[in-house]
Amino acid sequence: MSPLPPLLLLAVLAQDIWIRENPDGTLTFTDSPPARSGYTVLLREKPLPAPSAVSLRSFPALNDYDTVIAGASLQYGVPAPLIKAVALAESGMNPRAVSPAGAQGLMQLMPGTARELAVVDPFDPTQAIDGGARYLARQLNEFGSTELALAAYNAGPGAVKRHNGIPPIPETQEYVVKVMALYNHFRGQQDAGSGAP
Repeated sequence: MSPLPPLLLLAVLAQDIWIRENPDGTLTFTDSPPARSGYTVLLREKPLPAPSAVSLRSFPALNDYDTVIAGASLQYGVPAPLIKAVALAESGMNPRAVSPAGAQGLMQLMPGTARELAVVDPFDPTQAIDGGARYLARQLNEFGSTELALAAYNAGPGAVKRHNGIPPIPETQEYVVKVMALYNHFRGQQDAGSGAP
C-alpha cells in the first residue's frame, strides 16, 4: 500500500477511518460509520491504553469487575488477565460504551455476536464479561494462539483465516500488540499478588 497523500493524512488524523476488504482483495475506506457490515475501524479517536497509563485515576472502574472476570475465567478457561485486558482495551471499563460500529458494553460485543452468545443485555457487565470470555475461549480454541485469538476478536475469525494469521489491518495489528501488553501487565500484577485477576 502506498503512503497516504498529505491532505488525506490530515483527514485521517482528524477522525476515524473505516476499512473493508472486498472479495477481490481491494480495500475500501470511508470516514463515516458504514451502514453495512464488513468494516472495521482503521484509526480510533482514542488510542488503546498503554500499561504505563493504567491506573485507578485514569480508569476509576479498573477493578470493579475483577470478581466477575475471575468467575468467567474459571468457567471458560480463559486467563483472567486476558479478559481484563480485552475489557480495558475495548471499552475503557465502561459498561455503557457504544462504538461507532455499534459494538456495545464492557466487551464491545456486536449485536449479532451478542445474540449468538445469548447475551440479552450487553450493557450488563456480568452478561458482557460472560459473553466476551466465551467468545475469547472460542477463538483461543480455534486458533491456538493468544495473538490470533485477539486478532479474531478485533477483525473477526474470517479475516484471520483468510490471511492465515493476523490480518494486514493496522488497527488490528495495533490492537494485538496493545492488548498483549495489557495482558502481560495484568498477569504481572497477578503474579505479584496485587489482587488483580
